[in-house]
Amino acid sequence: MPEPTQTPAPDKQRPHPHPETLRRLEQSSGKLAAAALARMGEQLPWYRAMPPENRSWIGLVAQAGIAAFTEWFRHPETPQAISTDVFGTAPRELTRAITLRQTVEMVRTTIEVVESAIDEVAAPGDEGVLREALLVYAREIAFATAQVYAQAAEARGAWDARLESLVVNAVVSGEADEGAVSRAAALGWNSPEHVVVVLGTAPDGDSELTVEAIRRAARHAKLQVLTGVLGSRLVVIAGGSDNPLHVAKALIGPFAPGPVVAGPVVSDLLTATRSARAAAAGLKACAAWPDAPRPVLADDLLPERAMAGDPTARTLLVEEIYRPLQEAGAALLETLSVYLEQASSLEGAARMLFVHPNTVRYRLRRVTDVTGWSPSDVRSAFTLRIALILGRLAEQSGRI
Repeated sequence: MPEPTQTPAPDKQRPHPHPETLRRLEQSSGKLAAAALARMGEQLPWYRAMPPENRSWIGLVAQAGIAAFTEWFRHPETPQAISTDVFGTAPRELTRAITLRQTVEMVRTTIEVVESAIDEVAAPGDEGVLREALLVYAREIAFATAQVYAQAAEARGAWDARLESLVVNAVVSGEADEGAVSRAAALGWNSPEHVVVVLGTAPDGDSELTVEAIRRAARHAKLQVLTGVLGSRLVVIAGGSDNPLHVAKALIGPFAPGPVVAGPVVSDLLTATRSARAAAAGLKACAAWPDAPRPVLADDLLPERAMAGDPTARTLLVEEIYRPLQEAGAALLETLSVYLEQASSLEGAARMLFVHPNTVRYRLRRVTDVTGWSPSDVRSAFTLRIALILGRLAEQSGRI
């Protein structure tokens, strides 16, 4: 029976095919790194302007890059983790201090320095081999650079998304404080004078795509936004315009079908909770006004909000409609009440009041001047009627 043949163990210490070139490359690594830094100082103004600490980190990256190339040349058949070897020497904060363009310039400069020294470093006859190895390494280091910055951008994006969600949730829940303002500032919010909150239903699908669509619409409308999807709601805090309806129309595209409500304009992020509460109450009450426009202002839904139990809406109707009419004189309240009871008939109201129809017409114009709501408009008449009811109830209970 023949004896089994034994496979010889692989030679783990195989000699390098170009030992002299490898030796020269190892001896020249420090010199090449110094030459690369010197050329950066000559050719890259941003490098000269950097603080010494950052320049020292760049120096370490350049040295690590040349050392990694040496290892690459030593073991060309073994995959190398270049991004770890090269960029792992620098702190994570360096990707914030140095842009991707600057990093590309730094890598290009280092590669050019090594390439210019090939004739000196390579052993006779190995110039082509070393140049080809450098070409492959340059490709790999380019991919590694892109990966490092992509990972940094992804990490920043995920962190920013969480930070933005915290700010939006704080505003909607009524917990906005100076901490929320500080977090918003970190996201680029520069405290615009006019802020409005817009609420609606979030579309199905990836919420990140919805948020990005809101941002694109905001850039087009020259608005600042903080936005997020909270449950089924899409929340947008917009700054830069004192016209809430204009803001809502500019941003309405990414919202799902259904009502979209814009809260009142407020002065800053700290008071945006008031706008958010009004918008949320309006969104809840929209079912009572099927023909409401889209988008609609929360203040246009005051009667529905009041009947749905919103105390703010009730207070506004009493304070902004009933009380001014009461202070303007009993005649206005009486005329408005009779006019509304008489199905908005000037003649019928005049007969009930024993006055000329022109007197009724004049008093109704005064009602419009005092309250901003016109009794001759069907929607405004409904709002005025609810305000009268709430005002009488408040008066009876002694709150007025």
